[in-house]
Order: sequence, then structure tokens, then C-alpha cells
Amino acid sequence: MEGFKLLAFAGVMAVSLNALAEGGGDRTFERAFSANVKAMEQYAVSQGKAAPVVKDYEYGMKLDVVKIVSVVKPQPACAVAPAAMTYEDSKGQLNTLKYSVVGACRNNGG
Repeated sequence: MEGFKLLAFAGVMAVSLNALAEGGGDRTFERAFSANVKAMEQYAVSQGKAAPVVKDYEYGMKLDVVKIVSVVKPQPACAVAPAAMTYEDSKGQLNTLKYSVVGACRNNGG
């Protein structure tokens, strides 16, 4: 069981790194997010839980995060970028939250 978790996590990370290398902003994020959804469905099955429900974050939303399971990181950009997190709540249910963050700006100018 631990091997499956490690394999699923490694797969998600590999897809995320590949997506970051490709560039393409939202399109690249959606590919990484889609791969993460599939990996989290497999993780849920391995844990005997229901697949996570995907929700969009809304300002002021109350979150019940007990354990972070996976994060889809934003693209490096000097703008607002999409990100996602799958977490387990206090009831043991898996949830996936899509949200926006300020991208990590890599400014080479000086």
C-alpha cells in the first residue's frame, strides 16, 4: 500500500515538473491538474475513500484541512496563476480546492 502511495505521488510530481518545463500557462496547469485528479482518484481508492470533490475557492470560505495530500503548483509568472490542493478534512474526506495565487516572478532584469 505504501508503495502505491509513493508511486502515485512520484507520478504527480513528474507530471507537474514536466508541465512547468513546457510553459503555456493555464493550458499547462490544466494538464497538470487533470493528471493530479486521476492520481488522487487512485489514491482515494487505495485509501478506501471517495474520490475528492473539486471546488473553486471563494473568499472567506471556511477550510477544514487536517492533512495536505497533494499540491499542483502555479506556473512561474509575474501574474496571478491557478493552483490546486487536495486535502483530507477532519471527517477523513478528500477535497480538492482550486485557487489563484500570485505567481513566483523570475525577473532577470536589473
